[in-house]
Amino acid sequence: MRRIMLAACLAALGGTAMGQPLDVPFDTYCPPDAEAACFGMAEVMGLNPAGDGFLAVRTGPDANHRKIGEVHNGDRVGIYARRGDWFAISFGPDQRLGWAHGNWLGNFIP
Repeated sequence: MRRIMLAACLAALGGTAMGQPLDVPFDTYCPPDAEAACFGMAEVMGLNPAGDGFLAVRTGPDANHRKIGEVHNGDRVGIYARRGDWFAISFGPDQRLGWAHGNWLGNFIP
């Protein structure tokens, strides 16, 4: 059910995110007749509340890329791709796209 809701949100956006373009784009398209899951979900967890309290979302899979958003403990994100320790994600109520470090992503649902 979560996959269907996320896919519906992305379809309403035309399969792309609103906002800043990514330095390293990734594909979010999942054909309607796909037999395997095209994406999964994860939960942001393990962030130190006494620290920054957020996980930066960036335009590419590296801390040198521009920060375009933040996610917090308990937030659920869509997962589309992986490059090293970085994950291509959708986040927030408008399902923006970006990259986040995997150290603070868990409870993966394929």
